Amino acid sequence: MKKNILFLLAACIIVSCATKTKKPEQRSKFMKGFSTYYNTLFNAKDALNSEFTSRDKGHKDNFYAPYIPILTYEDQPLGSDLGQSQAFAENSMKMAEVNRPSGNKNNSNGRTIPSKPSDMPGSVGDLINPILSPSQESGDVDLTSATPLQIAEAKALKAINKYSVIKNGEEKNKKIFDAYMILAQSRIYQNKALEALDALNYVFSHMKDDKRIALAKIYQGVAYAQLKNYHKANETFAKIKGEEIDKSYDKLLSIYNSEALLDAGKKEEATKELDRAFELNSNRKLKSRIAYLRGQVLSELGKNEAARESFMAAYKYANDFEFEVKSQIEVAKTFNGKGDYNGAKKYLEDISKKGTYASRKNEFYYALGLMANNAGKKDEAQEFFRKSLFEKVSDPQVRGLTYYEIGKSYLEKNDYIGAGSYYDSALAVMSYEPSKVLLKDQSENIKKISKNYYLIKKNDSILALAKMNDAQRNEYFAKHIEKIKAKEAREELERKRAERSKGFDTGDYNANSIFANNSGSFEEFGTTTKGFYFGNMNTVSKGSSSFKQVWGERALADNWRYSKKMSSIEDLKNEALGVTSAPNPRRFEPAYYIEQIPVDAGKLSQLKKDRDTASLGLGIMYHNYFTNTPLATKTLYDLVDNKPEEKVMLQALYEIFAMNYEKTPQAGDRAKQILLADYPYTSYAEFARNPKNNTFVKSSADVENEYKRAYALFESEKFEESKGVIDQAIQKYPKDALVPKLYLLNAFNTGKSSGKEVMILQLEQIALNYSKTPEGEKAKEMLNYLKSDLGFQTTDNKGNIIPQNQGNNMPLQPSSPQNKNVQPQNPNGNFNNQPKKPGQQDPKPNSGAPSKPQ
Repeated sequence: MKKNILFLLAACIIVSCATKTKKPEQRSKFMKGFSTYYNTLFNAKDALNSEFTSRDKGHKDNFYAPYIPILTYEDQPLGSDLGQSQAFAENSMKMAEVNRPSGNKNNSNGRTIPSKPSDMPGSVGDLINPILSPSQESGDVDLTSATPLQIAEAKALKAINKYSVIKNGEEKNKKIFDAYMILAQSRIYQNKALEALDALNYVFSHMKDDKRIALAKIYQGVAYAQLKNYHKANETFAKIKGEEIDKSYDKLLSIYNSEALLDAGKKEEATKELDRAFELNSNRKLKSRIAYLRGQVLSELGKNEAARESFMAAYKYANDFEFEVKSQIEVAKTFNGKGDYNGAKKYLEDISKKGTYASRKNEFYYALGLMANNAGKKDEAQEFFRKSLFEKVSDPQVRGLTYYEIGKSYLEKNDYIGAGSYYDSALAVMSYEPSKVLLKDQSENIKKISKNYYLIKKNDSILALAKMNDAQRNEYFAKHIEKIKAKEAREELERKRAERSKGFDTGDYNANSIFANNSGSFEEFGTTTKGFYFGNMNTVSKGSSSFKQVWGERALADNWRYSKKMSSIEDLKNEALGVTSAPNPRRFEPAYYIEQIPVDAGKLSQLKKDRDTASLGLGIMYHNYFTNTPLATKTLYDLVDNKPEEKVMLQALYEIFAMNYEKTPQAGDRAKQILLADYPYTSYAEFARNPKNNTFVKSSADVENEYKRAYALFESEKFEESKGVIDQAIQKYPKDALVPKLYLLNAFNTGKSSGKEVMILQLEQIALNYSKTPEGEKAKEMLNYLKSDLGFQTTDNKGNIIPQNQGNNMPLQPSSPQNKNVQPQNPNGNFNNQPKKPGQQDPKPNSGAPSKPQ
């Protein structure tokens, strides 16, 4: 028995040890799935996880961009896993060096070409091959020097090629779904969205019954969003929302969908989806980020109260110190001024003193300044901003924004030198480039305005002094000298204090002095010997050199740190006003200043001319750079009242009317009346009569009757009365469709009463303003004819004829219109072209006979 038993055991062992190679298609589904994960897919996941971990470590939220992303890289799903496994991240094997698998071919560069799955049953090879990009088919991916994303992509493709099992058009190896998800992700994060869609299309074709198909559809929407095909992305996400899907997939869907809606500019819909994402996701970090993003969007929509609540939720769920601080700043920024300001202020002041928050005191002071501004407490806000500048810098962008807020307060007071100095300081420290670009443009505009502003002040001062008598001048400069003496006395006091601080004081610091035996005194640089810092000239010299390297040359004045300028703001203002800061031996003599006042009429005239030109430019810049139309209008009216030369006067009146006639016609009415009364025959006056109108309504019976009456008066040669009827009709019905026809008839009245050159001026304005109407076309035809042989008749700006021996001044003889009530063919045509600035081109009237006005 023993022999038989031993024989049977030996036979069993031999048989069991014998192996039989099975074809891939003969392996079980279990073995396929097992081999897929542990042979290849694990490495693909490891590579993808390695990339996400690396990106997560380098990720830093930009709180100054319009929006923060919700998902950081550590939250990205791996394959079909919703959320990375920490154990996987910690225990994943290091990627082994990738050897060439048997059966692979080498290209001419010696790079590995994955073998095609020709050994798969049916047409599997044909199904997989379209997923491979041309570079991968030609073996252009060298895994020895590839990025983790390229390795993940290549490994996922290898798993698909080697372990895919397709029967009757269906993928039987469920692990292949993971491979396709990794393939899609790796391509999306390489900005290869089209190739990612190719991979996902295979899943929709051959794994459409997989329970995880909703995840593939989510990635499809993400890929469309990356291609900026937001319509398709939102359509894809909306379709998934209408299906029954796993709650974990719904969480991810709400996040990606809200971000796609934001990218598409659909902010209202995005806030609703963010609300859903906030409710679905229970992870504290995600809830905090969702709430912060929702607050950013609501703030943009002007819903400050809702935004504030959202930022408070972001603070509540934050598990990151930076997030806590920035959330608190946003809560303060969205304060609407109606709540408990004192309570909110006390809360922020208290929290800024606690623990690690104390290191961010500068940011909390900035937040307090914003809150005070919103509450209307401007002085208190400026106090907080200045306190922020004295604290240690924790965020350069916040420091720059603090400078900006102080600069804005100077700008509101029209102190452009001060505003420009702070804006320069803001530019020097800001870290967010888009903010710097916008601020740089604004800073340049401020410099241009500042130049004109102080030129005007300087010339006004000189001109005012020139008009004074000797007694008034002596009194004025006596006061000026007293100010100089007071200033120099303060500077001398500061100098003496500085000398004492440098150790030059001759005072007796004996044993009773507070400096004696002071164990807490300064320490010398590079030595351990202790002593009073300013008592050693070597340390003072080193400190001075170090200071200059950091700050440059600085004026000895208060607030020296606030500006990167070498001089104080007061010095810069004096320089702009032409007040020298260098001491002069005669600076205390009134005669020294009086001698410098120009007396030559030519020089004084030039000073006024320069002053008026600068004032014109200043008014235009207020409107163009800062859209401050009221200040621009006031500046230009002040110029008009100052009686500049005619050219500047006309331009100022035109600018006032042009910037006000649409939105605030009352403000421009005075300019219009001056143009019509004092300069009626200029192109500026013509523009005031007939400004560009870009919207018309249908003609009314009342306007048609007015047109008939005006034309009847024209036929009766009552031209002035006809013009009066037309002016009243246009003033009463400025948007009626018959307005262009009324203006054309008025041009004929003008031709009969004032001469052909004035008629040409009006026809040019009609051709410009109503170019798309029949009247505009008719005006162009008449201009071509009139300019062909009309003699030139010279007039001044007030219409007075300058006698000349040329020109045929016969009045025009227009025949009656064929249809006085005909409406323009295109009353709602395109009138979007901006009007040519009147006065840029002088009309050149010529004689000729017009056709009938239609």
